[in-house]
Amino acid sequence: MKLMISTALLAAVLALAAPAAWAENTKAVVYKSPTCGCCTKWIDHLEQNGFEVEARDVPDVTPIKRANGVPPGMTACHTAMVGGYFIEGHVPAEDVKRLLEEHPQIAGLTVPGMPVGSPGMEGPRPERYRVLAVGHDGKISTFATHGP
Repeated sequence: MKLMISTALLAAVLALAAPAAWAENTKAVVYKSPTCGCCTKWIDHLEQNGFEVEARDVPDVTPIKRANGVPPGMTACHTAMVGGYFIEGHVPAEDVKRLLEEHPQIAGLTVPGMPVGSPGMEGPRPERYRVLAVGHDGKISTFATHGP
């Protein structure tokens, strides 16, 4: 007996299976200052998007950034580790999911600074910002662009 699967059915099954690619790596360990409110808001954003988060309050996040390859000038207020990548700053959960699905050969993603309108930095005048991919060789490229 032959089993015939339509293209539409196959596409639907693959679409349902796609989240499993990132679901295996949904635990994020976030290193942050104990007094940073925007870091807590970003953690809430990740949790609302299906990530399990372990927050670690540290007196100085700089050694974590250095140890995990976050380049100087590309830093923000918190650093997370997810699926073997660093996630620096207010990177949207959708970009972290895409990173884990595509699994590119990079060190991590960063949103330098604290742009208004990024997750955890909501405000009345959102600005356009870029999520940057940082290669193991230090090369920087645009991973995504968000905002007006």
